[in-house]
Amino acid sequence: MSKFIAVFLCAFGLVLSSLQAQNTLTAQEKKQGWKLLFNGKDLSGWHAYGGKAVGSAWMIEQGAIKLHVPNRGGNKAVNGGDIVTDESINGDFEFKAEWKVSSLANSGIFFFVKEASQYKNMHDTGLELQVLDDRIYEGASENKHRAGDFFGVANARVRELNPVGEWNQVHMIVKNGMLTVTLNGFTIQEHNLKGTDWKQRIAASGLKNAPIAQGIYSGLIGLQDWGSTVWYRNIKIKTGGK
Repeated sequence: MSKFIAVFLCAFGLVLSSLQAQNTLTAQEKKQGWKLLFNGKDLSGWHAYGGKAVGSAWMIEQGAIKLHVPNRGGNKAVNGGDIVTDESINGDFEFKAEWKVSSLANSGIFFFVKEASQYKNMHDTGLELQVLDDRIYEGASENKHRAGDFFGVANARVRELNPVGEWNQVHMIVKNGMLTVTLNGFTIQEHNLKGTDWKQRIAASGLKNAPIAQGIYSGLIGLQDWGSTVWYRNIKIKTGGK
């Protein structure tokens, strides 16, 4: 076997190994009680917010959930729409996921989503962790709309994003009334859900009439369609005190 072929096969094996490692749980994660919210193959366990079948703009590409928007035109993709988990999360939990965006893309990961007739849109009910190409706001004043922000509620403490087209890792923990978020290893959000500051932030936001304004921190997890191409993978959850 030539040296070139040996190197090629080794590189191919590493790539294949990396692909196989996506959307799986390690032995340690299984022991700790983690479970996948996305199996890497299809959208089992997800449905359209307020509906049933997931729109065809949501597809699977190389082991990732992709919202495919080849032609942007408004805030929703053709045959798209927001999607949510079938399973509701109650009590303490940890959530992990990876996301990447196309140029000037906008999306979000939602927590504590309720499906009810009084909530026409997912963003009327769920707390949104922004997924964004921050170049959208290049040169603009500070707001609560950039990547890692809780939309309309709280700015990220630091902004350490990977470039467009590269994966970002998010880890959110809700435990004993405390909410913590890290992005790419940096702590970007820390809040006491029972504290005055957080309650005032929610009361002053677009979520003032949502269940979380009454201290109800349970519900579905959602991925937003805001009319641009985004990808998600390695979406997993651990509930309770395990």
